[in-house]
Amino acid sequence: MKNIFKISLLFFFLIISCQSDNDINDSPYPYSNNVGYSANDILSNNIFTDIIIEVLYVDEFKPSDEALNNFKSLIEARTYKNIIQINTRLIDISIEESYTLDAVINIEDNNRSYYSKANQLAIFVLFLNGSSSKDEENSVILGMAYRNTSFVIFEETIRLLSDSANEPNRMVLETTVIEHEFGHLLGLVDVGSPMISDHEDMENNAHCISEDCLMYYEIESVDRTRNFNYEAKIPQFDSFCLADLKANGGK
Repeated sequence: MKNIFKISLLFFFLIISCQSDNDINDSPYPYSNNVGYSANDILSNNIFTDIIIEVLYVDEFKPSDEALNNFKSLIEARTYKNIIQINTRLIDISIEESYTLDAVINIEDNNRSYYSKANQLAIFVLFLNGSSSKDEENSVILGMAYRNTSFVIFEETIRLLSDSANEPNRMVLETTVIEHEFGHLLGLVDVGSPMISDHEDMENNAHCISEDCLMYYEIESVDRTRNFNYEAKIPQFDSFCLADLKANGGK
């Protein structure tokens, strides 16, 4: 009887152990956490060796191939991912003149098809017509990172503010905004990648104090009353931001 009891008890513990292991292995990677939560997972290859970028866009507002290629080059330069894949897809949604954050999240939840699993991390990027509901008379939002693996680009606003006299080159502006929002997913500034040196703009949290840095606040929120004509080059991470990324597992 004692032997039967011991065997039964051992079998019980084996079942519990197997269930626990399976639960861990099958647990879905969170995609609705705060911006910066996945910074190390994006930068390093500790868990995910590959990355897939799911780019969804509404009709007539597909990002340029050149901007997406530039984005891919940034990922190659700053992360340790072996395979970087970008998939673009047209989506059919109810078109709005402006979008609230709740509306953006709803679009993602109803249309996202890639989720992080095994050795592949998934990033969701949405390109919309219309504007952000947070736009003001003299200030407009060009992009916004809103989840740990998600950001939105207000493509129509970018097009309205580029490629005319005294306006930035569209490809440069488009690339700059995409890479800036991705920078937030990488934990900049101090939202997942801790600062090695103090360089956060305290008046514009999660942004860099350097006006020449890719993470300067005016890159994602443009003041209409100012001349925001960028040079014909895409801003780069400054030395402070690069130090933060390297310390958190990046290149």
